[in-house]
Amino acid sequence: MKRYTLKPTGTPSQFVVNYEQELNPEQLEVVMAGGGPILVIAGAGSGKTRTVTYRVARLIESGVDPSHILLITFTNRAAKEMLHRVELLIGQNVKKVWGGTFHHVGNLILRHHAKLLGYESNFTILDREDSKDLINTCVADLKIKTKERRFPQGDVLQDIISLSFNTKANMDDIILDRYPFFYTLLDEIIMVARRYQERKKKLNLMDFDDLLLNWERLLLTFPEIHSLYGKRFQHILVDEYQDTNKIQADIVDLLASHHRNLMVVGDDSQSIYSFRGANFANIIDFPERYPDVTVYKLETNYRSVPEILSLANYSISCNERQFPKNLKAVRRSGVQPILIPVNDVMQQASFVAQRMLELRDEEGMSLDEMAVLYRAHYHSMELQMELTRRGIPFEVRSGLKFFEQAHIKDVTGYLKVMVNPRDELAWKRILRLIPRIGKVSSEKIWDYIQALPEPLSSIDTQALVPFATRNAQPHLNRFTHVLKKLYRPELQKSPAEMIELVMEEGYEEYLQAKYSNFEARIEDIKQLRQFALQYSSTENFLSELALLSGMEAENAVGGGYEDERVKLSTVHQAKGLEWSVVFVIWLCDGRFPSMRSLKTKEDEEEERRLFYVSVTRAKDHLYLCYPILAYDYNQPSILLRPSRFIQEIPEKAYEKWAVEED
Repeated sequence: MKRYTLKPTGTPSQFVVNYEQELNPEQLEVVMAGGGPILVIAGAGSGKTRTVTYRVARLIESGVDPSHILLITFTNRAAKEMLHRVELLIGQNVKKVWGGTFHHVGNLILRHHAKLLGYESNFTILDREDSKDLINTCVADLKIKTKERRFPQGDVLQDIISLSFNTKANMDDIILDRYPFFYTLLDEIIMVARRYQERKKKLNLMDFDDLLLNWERLLLTFPEIHSLYGKRFQHILVDEYQDTNKIQADIVDLLASHHRNLMVVGDDSQSIYSFRGANFANIIDFPERYPDVTVYKLETNYRSVPEILSLANYSISCNERQFPKNLKAVRRSGVQPILIPVNDVMQQASFVAQRMLELRDEEGMSLDEMAVLYRAHYHSMELQMELTRRGIPFEVRSGLKFFEQAHIKDVTGYLKVMVNPRDELAWKRILRLIPRIGKVSSEKIWDYIQALPEPLSSIDTQALVPFATRNAQPHLNRFTHVLKKLYRPELQKSPAEMIELVMEEGYEEYLQAKYSNFEARIEDIKQLRQFALQYSSTENFLSELALLSGMEAENAVGGGYEDERVKLSTVHQAKGLEWSVVFVIWLCDGRFPSMRSLKTKEDEEEERRLFYVSVTRAKDHLYLCYPILAYDYNQPSILLRPSRFIQEIPEKAYEKWAVEED
């Protein structure tokens, strides 16, 4: 059959947008590029979104039918904003452009062809909570004995299954690498995963992973569908390509195999989400998959002063596996980044809080323009306490405020019972942590406990048996055993030892079974234990926590700047954001980089990329802080080393401050 090709009707002379005037030379080169595979390495603050937006506008102005353009972004909001901007630029309706997340586009396609895969077109999409509930139903269906030994709960099973699908890795490899303590349960976990897939199919349900998995199956199994969409999408643009996982990259390759007009945009130096399944190889090996690729670099930075970019460039140059780039500042020279060694984490918190107030009161900077970044959520504990004491309002972007988290409340619940045996809320909280003890049983046990003249000295497992099922008895035995250990007089003077005991006697196992991010929660509790070392009584420790929580609740900020809030965030949560002032704290080896994230050379390079992301969030002022000493359980103090990412930066890239006590 002879082919007849319709040529684009637009010509450069008909362009509404003056691209040469609107874009810098690097951006213009990308926007005006021809077809074929294109890789755009977009450095931090280099106008990546602007470039993608203008590329879509230029394609449409050149005569490409909007319905033949596929724009994939990592949020639907980003796609809508880009396409709205395109409409404003060219004055045309662009609603026919296929724009949105992978899951959004996958859903649109599967609605048309679900029957080919054995689904009805009106399939229901499970949200995370519904997915977890169905997984728990599958566990019950299979009659797995989850209470004889802690079996992973729905949230954890969901993460194991999802990670296996998105990385295309065997489930046994996932469990061995990330959940080794569940490896003896591998066969049962695989059975649950299979039953879960069967139940979804039978009930005409898909979860978010199925939207990708079934989309790929559709393209691989049915050549006519592959051909239909391969021909339809004449131009494919993928934003944040460094964050794609294996299945997403494979879908893109399948769709682009016909026209091969594929433009992927991202920054290999900001690839920091491997723990979610993102595959660094997608972007770094793109030229190997597309040997005829044209690589463009956006290296002009509009965000930061040259001094901050100089430090960032020094740091990321230490990575071997990368596309080398050199960020260049548009802005004039500013102040050098400041390196601040401090005695310990409490002095670090004092410095950050005091410097924030100085910047606000002496230099007129808004608290809204200040952020504190850290590697792990627990790194913010002492700082949250210090900001609360000083009445500096803050917003935690990395999750709940430290003492509001469930696992912190669980552990302190045990301590509260020891200090006040009449604390009904604390009793009910820790009772519900016991396997096979639910709300009704905990109410009955509490009714019994409150009637005892001396609950802690007279509580006995046998007395509790009538209030629970027979299967709960071994767990009640362990519970009362823990209470008796905690009740020892010598422990009342050591809240840190009490916290350690709670962890050793089953709570760590509980976290592993209940939460997919159990490692972070365990680190939180370790940090709480470290903080407790400075208190000689559990009562004083709990009183301090209560007073701080009360001050937070009262929002005791003072000074008339209640609407301004300092931002506290992990670096992962801060990607894509920017502030005038950035403090990066806990820059010690073993903390940042995280010790458990340093198994391989590749891990170290991702940690360095994380540091790079943290420093490139700063526009004007960058403060890099690290404590010299840390206090550990059963040890007087530990000497900390500055982060390797600090040590490898030449001293000329920063100014060093010595902090002194007044």
